[in-house]
Amino acid sequence: MNRTTQSTNIKQAINDLLDKGLTDKQDIYSKVVEELGVPRPTVRRVARDLRNELLQKIKILQSEVPELEVTQRKTVGSSD
Repeated sequence: MNRTTQSTNIKQAINDLLDKGLTDKQDIYSKVVEELGVPRPTVRRVARDLRNELLQKIKILQSEVPELEVTQRKTVGSSD
């Protein structure tokens, strides 16, 4: 299995476990190691990459909030 496919599979496994309600990081790592048979350091590296990707997406989504609030205030204020 190439590295890209392996990373994709690990990310999917992590997301599946999170969706199932697992909250303990060590439990998630252990289950992914068991299910996919990959080394724990690899799972930790991919989890870090996934976390950074998600944080980047959150920042993008959060950056839109102030603009929307300002626009809504202007719209509400101008209708008075």
